Amino acid sequence: MVNFGSNRISKGMNEYLKVSEVIDWHHPEIRKRAKQIALDFETSIEIAKGCFEWVRDEIRHSCDYQINPVTCRASEVLKYKTGYCFAKSHLLAALLRANQIPTGFCYQRLSIDDLGAPYSLHGFNAIYLPEIGWYRVDARGNKEGVNAEFTPPQEQLAYKIKLSGEKDFPMIFAEPLKIIIEALQAQNTWDEMLCNLPDLNSV
Repeated sequence: MVNFGSNRISKGMNEYLKVSEVIDWHHPEIRKRAKQIALDFETSIEIAKGCFEWVRDEIRHSCDYQINPVTCRASEVLKYKTGYCFAKSHLLAALLRANQIPTGFCYQRLSIDDLGAPYSLHGFNAIYLPEIGWYRVDARGNKEGVNAEFTPPQEQLAYKIKLSGEKDFPMIFAEPLKIIIEALQAQNTWDEMLCNLPDLNSV
């Protein structure tokens, strides 16, 4: 784990390239899609942007579109072309790691209705770009009031912290938080997940 703002390549950078049960980038369909995206680009920044925009635009946010199933594993997100923000971040990490681009996980705590409590975690990614360092991106999917872009070195995330109970956590995790995985795996439908969104006051 590193803090956002750190531009160093640590001895643990391989942690941000690992395959795991959830970030299963060795899956043949993940590798195939990652290669297809990379074919159109030359540099790591171009590939990272291509992967980001593909997940942002081609994978439908489960709640926005009110579609099932609730996905968690990267290969599931790719198969069903849908996922909550957390699941979309899992797929983006898998596609980037398949292209040997170090990728981690970041979280915010946001008001669900923009009025205060209740709150929920929101998941997105940090990508290590050699020319820039760690750069955060949010592939949750754009809609009215949400416009996340890939414009390094400027950051353009989906949400800004506006309320006192909201938080922007500075850590970059090598793997998704356990509470996220458990929540996604416990729910079967998008509306069940909406009623059981995970929340932490600190991570």
